Amino acid sequence: MNKPRRPRYSEPAALEALGEGSDPIAQLHAAHETAAVLLRCGRAASDPQTVERLVGLVDQVGIADLADLWAARPAHSLPGALWRLYLLREWVRSDPEGAAREYAAGIRFTEPNHAVAGVDPAGPEEIRRVVDAILRGAFQGDFAVALERAAAFCLVVCAGRAEVSGGHRAVIQAGRLQAMAQDLTASARLWRSGRLQ
Repeated sequence: MNKPRRPRYSEPAALEALGEGSDPIAQLHAAHETAAVLLRCGRAASDPQTVERLVGLVDQVGIADLADLWAARPAHSLPGALWRLYLLREWVRSDPEGAAREYAAGIRFTEPNHAVAGVDPAGPEEIRRVVDAILRGAFQGDFAVALERAAAFCLVVCAGRAEVSGGHRAVIQAGRLQAMAQDLTASARLWRSGRLQ
C-alpha cells in the first residue's frame, strides 16, 4: 500500500508547464471587471459612437472571445446578463428571417411581452433594430428595463418557435429561450436592488 503524499506548493510557472495555464480566480475577476467597466463606459459616454462600438462589440472581438470571458459566469451576474444580451443579438443577426418568423408567430400567444419588447412590425430588419436598441438601452438607459425587454423578446420568440417549428429540437431550444428570459428577469430584479455584480 502506498503511503499518501502531502500536497506541495508549486509556483505558477510550474503549474503552467504541467498544463495548468489559467488561474480561475483571475478569470473570475477579469469577467466581472470587464463587464463592470464596459457598462460604466457605455453609461458615461457622451459620444454616440462609443455606445455603437459597445453594441457592436461582438463584431469586433468575436463571439468566441466574449464566450471565453463571460459564458461560464452565473446567469444572475453582471457578466452573465451581458453575455445573454450579446448572445441574443448575435443569434438575431445570424438568422433575422428565422427570428422574425418565430417572433411574428409568438405575438398572439404573448401580447403583453410583445408590447414590452417593442417590435412592430415583426420583420427581419425591425427585429435586428430592436435587439440593437435593447443592447443600446443597457448602456444609455435603464439597465433593468433593457434586461426586461430582452426577456420579453425571448418569451415571444419562445412561443412562436413552439408554434412554427416542430420536433424535439425546437422544444429544447424554446426551453433554453424561456430559461434565458427567466435569467434576464431575475438579473433585472437584482440590478434594481443593487445586487447584480
